Amino acid sequence: MKAIQFRSFGDPSVLEYLDLEAPHADAEQAVVQVKAASVNPSDVKNLSGHFSHTVPPRIPGRDFSGVVVEGPAEWIGAEVWGTGGDIGFARDGTHAEFVRIPVKALSRKPANLSHAEAASIGVNFVVAWLGAVEYGRLSAGETIAVIGASGGVGGAVTQIAKARGARVIAVDRHEPLPDSPAGRLIDHYVPISDDAALRVRELANGGVDLVYDAVGGVTFELALSLAKRRGSVVEISATGKRRVEFDLIDFYHNETQLYGADSAKLGVADSAPFMDALRAEFEKGSFEPPVIAQRYALENAKAAYEAVQAGTRGRVVLEM
Repeated sequence: MKAIQFRSFGDPSVLEYLDLEAPHADAEQAVVQVKAASVNPSDVKNLSGHFSHTVPPRIPGRDFSGVVVEGPAEWIGAEVWGTGGDIGFARDGTHAEFVRIPVKALSRKPANLSHAEAASIGVNFVVAWLGAVEYGRLSAGETIAVIGASGGVGGAVTQIAKARGARVIAVDRHEPLPDSPAGRLIDHYVPISDDAALRVRELANGGVDLVYDAVGGVTFELALSLAKRRGSVVEISATGKRRVEFDLIDFYHNETQLYGADSAKLGVADSAPFMDALRAEFEKGSFEPPVIAQRYALENAKAAYEAVQAGTRGRVVLEM
């Protein structure tokens, strides 16, 4: 099979386009012919050596959509999708023509999505669901502030929040693209600035029920300042700095609930129930796929990684 592999850590120039032996199924593993796979910022970080559990040589790639070609008879020919914090890291990933995954990881792709659209969902929507629904318990009538709403995760959080009947305040350096789902769904946009906290608290009558901070690090103190008394804050990243300072007295007086959400802790089999839940929402029209900004053939994966590294707005997808 054709695949992308890195033998040492570095920038996208270390990626090699190779002929490698195709994987085969066994009693517990199935083989999926990959039709499309997205390139995530975490894939670029993985390539750079950011994750200590990744050991080269490794085929990277977390998200995928494809067709089962080896495995249980009832799955042969099924269109499936998935994501995981193990594939591309502890085991070979999806930036290849075939990927081997546990049978327990198989999840049927939404019938109304193309393979490219389905491949752009995984990481972003799983960590969005994990933080907003599992931890934040966002419900109808509540207000959420989404820091980084114009990004992939922020856009997914916005869709999930609106589908659950919540009001969304986007807090970002850039307003979400008007033709993106997030751009059409947000109720208010507040640019990140010195008076951002004041403006959000005015819009939310003193504070929001949930803050989903998809940026982190440089925005951590801002995130804490937006929560109402006994409100919640979800953190998924540490952009710019990993150590932060905040007023501990204000924090405990406000009785703020602080959560960390890490989709990388969910293996491809652990993520399957989330993908099943997402499939139901996509098929009934609750969610829309994100905007695909650029598409690349597998042999042009270096350019795809460079586009993600440069901060392309919208999703970047490899099509096999």
